Amino acid sequence: MKLPLSRRRFLATATTAAAAFAAPRVLTAQRSTPKHPVIGVDGHRYEVIHDWVQLPAKYTWQTTHNVAVDRDQNLYVIHEGRENLKDHPSIFVFDRDGKFIRAFGSQFQGGGHGLEIRSEGKEQFIWVAAYQQVKTFAKLTLTGETVWEKRAPMQSSLYPEGEDTRPAKRWGRDAFMPTNFAFLPDGGFYLADGYGSFRIHRYDAAGNWVSMFGGAGKENGLFNTPHGICLDDRPGRTPSIAVCDRANQRLQWFTPEGRHLKTLDGFILPANLDTHGDVLLVPDLSARITLLGKDDTVITHLGEDPEWRAAVLKDNMKLRRAEQGEGWVSGKFLHPHDACFDAEGNIFVAEWVNSGRITKLRKVG
Repeated sequence: MKLPLSRRRFLATATTAAAAFAAPRVLTAQRSTPKHPVIGVDGHRYEVIHDWVQLPAKYTWQTTHNVAVDRDQNLYVIHEGRENLKDHPSIFVFDRDGKFIRAFGSQFQGGGHGLEIRSEGKEQFIWVAAYQQVKTFAKLTLTGETVWEKRAPMQSSLYPEGEDTRPAKRWGRDAFMPTNFAFLPDGGFYLADGYGSFRIHRYDAAGNWVSMFGGAGKENGLFNTPHGICLDDRPGRTPSIAVCDRANQRLQWFTPEGRHLKTLDGFILPANLDTHGDVLLVPDLSARITLLGKDDTVITHLGEDPEWRAAVLKDNMKLRRAEQGEGWVSGKFLHPHDACFDAEGNIFVAEWVNSGRITKLRKVG
């Protein structure tokens, strides 16, 4: 099957990066690594607990994508799923101790991607962005009932006729391939068309399309796979919209109206964003997780190890498709696709691997 642009770009990047290192075989010398190593720096140290949650035998992981935590500290996980498994859920829920609670969301099989929890007064809702064959975004209750579901915003004049009713199985700049959300205090929200038009769509609190910004390119204000997005309202900052411009290897910040404010380089394949206090969390699809401080300087790269990254890139398809844990190293990451904080400052990581991987980074100092 022809790989989509973002996947092809990833593998090309992998080949280039691997050549830059003396790539060892999978790191068998590190098999003595403690089961739960501690990584990070003072003030940001975490115990690494891989495979923190387990599914009941009747369910299977099918490439984990995104994670979110509700007010009760329950963890929600979405996987991409496969189109031929329409009776299999794509969203799994676990309590704060990692115990399985429930599963739902079979309608997103074959395209499960973005996942967020948003509070509206006393209620909370799940927001899902689905790409590939599904090409939709939806608002659900915490138990999986659909509040509403929408498709391509035809008012934008970006998409061909029928994209909002009969989504074709294709990729391209005129396809609608939503990836993630950011939310405004007034109830409005932004939707990143990260694999399609490379635009950021803005909606009002009623779910009506308002405007858009971005487009394909390398200049400031343009994107190459605007994959992750969040409202950056950390203390002392004027709230802005932060975007992971993944294949351009950078972050960009914008006003709510879409005016470019700032670009920050120095990433590899930044995939998503979350905040906790002064810290901005950036899972990077290339084997590490970055923490930025209040001035957007790097606090630490969790899991950073050039030799391990070279090994991952060299044997990328083998490691991605391996039985869970085969050839993986404790305390290291393969492909962090999403990560989020809980209320206590712990971090949950979902990785883009076929057999699924959810890691808890328990904050210890």
